[in-house]
Amino acid sequence: MVYSWIMKGKNERRILQVALDVLELERAIEIGKECREGGADWLEVGTPLIKSEGMQAIRALRAVFPDVKLVADMKTMDTGAIEVEMAAKSGASIVSLLAVADNTTIEDALRSARKYGVELMVDLMNAGDPVKRAEELEAMGVDYVCVHVGIDQQMKGMDTLSLLEKVAATVQTPLAVGGGIDAETAAEAVRLGAAIIIVGGNIIRTANVRDSTRRIREKMDLLLAGKEEREKRKKTRDEEIFELFMQVSTPNISDALHRKGVLRGIKPLFEHIKLVGKAVTVQTFEGDWAKPVEATDVAKAGDVIVVYAGTKEVAPWGELASWSCKQKGIAGFVIDGAVRDVDEIRRIRFPVFASCVVPNAGEPKGFGEINAEITCGGEEVRPGDWIIGDDNGVVVVPKERAYEIARRAKEVWKAEERVREEIKRGKTLSQVLDLYTWEKK
Repeated sequence: MVYSWIMKGKNERRILQVALDVLELERAIEIGKECREGGADWLEVGTPLIKSEGMQAIRALRAVFPDVKLVADMKTMDTGAIEVEMAAKSGASIVSLLAVADNTTIEDALRSARKYGVELMVDLMNAGDPVKRAEELEAMGVDYVCVHVGIDQQMKGMDTLSLLEKVAATVQTPLAVGGGIDAETAAEAVRLGAAIIIVGGNIIRTANVRDSTRRIREKMDLLLAGKEEREKRKKTRDEEIFELFMQVSTPNISDALHRKGVLRGIKPLFEHIKLVGKAVTVQTFEGDWAKPVEATDVAKAGDVIVVYAGTKEVAPWGELASWSCKQKGIAGFVIDGAVRDVDEIRRIRFPVFASCVVPNAGEPKGFGEINAEITCGGEEVRPGDWIIGDDNGVVVVPKERAYEIARRAKEVWKAEERVREEIKRGKTLSQVLDLYTWEKK
């Protein structure tokens, strides 16, 4: 074993490994330099980068970082010996395989690792019984076991630290941990016994990679976040969703939904507007404003009333209804149809999104239904779906996917933060993203 310097004692310094999960080699090198300046110990040649650039990615990073441990995240499933040899000869210090690979693959990879003087890290991602598999890997003699929740699993709320706690209780092999790690969870991972903290997006997708790395390094060294404190800060799932949606734009969310979910033709009544909440839906008929107004009595604080009006010629909503909502704490109002009294609505700054504005109202006849499935702006909206609006327009997110989409939208936001910074340094967008290379052939 080559890891005697990594101990599980609380006073030993932990390793910060930064995953360079980008597609472009030049970007990876620049980000890697900033990571090292911020205190990163190891650099990971991420799987997307290896798939994009091949072994040349490892060779190029080795040339720039001759004294840094490079982890080649090969995610090997078969042909363990030859893939370890390829990575080792290209300059990798540590090669990563998947724990779901057959034992013969891992054993052959171990023989190759010993032959070429590199270490082997095995990733528990998607392992059926990760604790049992970690014990088996330890018995085989792997150098590191990586407790890892993949990004798609993170989007649905799978918790890396809960898995780490279970694995750390049963094995002595040095543990790496990765999957959505930020400054707070990095410190908690150290407390739980991780020897290597792997961080990707929360460093490489920030505008200032150096400072982001430094913040995480400091948290790891100071061990500030204990489990009890973390439990105190724990939010409900709806609170997490709300906070995430408040941090991103409707374009970010639309990107996360693969360009879906946009309520067509519905615009905000004023600028610098932000709306996040769960839908209370209303189906009404031409000019009938009874059900939209009655929805105010049904909706709770933080909800959004969403209406299909049946016409754009008559307004079933205006200032007085908006005042009722504002007093009750209802988050906002969205209508596929018309509103009126817009000067007063703008004055009280109650978030209203509508497809048009007219001066005339109808009559309260009571036709229609509250909390039925409706079509609004060409999209299906159900009670409890999440509605997000801003200066760009409105999107709807299905309630069963809200947490996942909120997390994915935040990842879109992070990616844009880093691209924006690289543009400010003098590149064009096409240069940053290397569009000519990635045009469909």
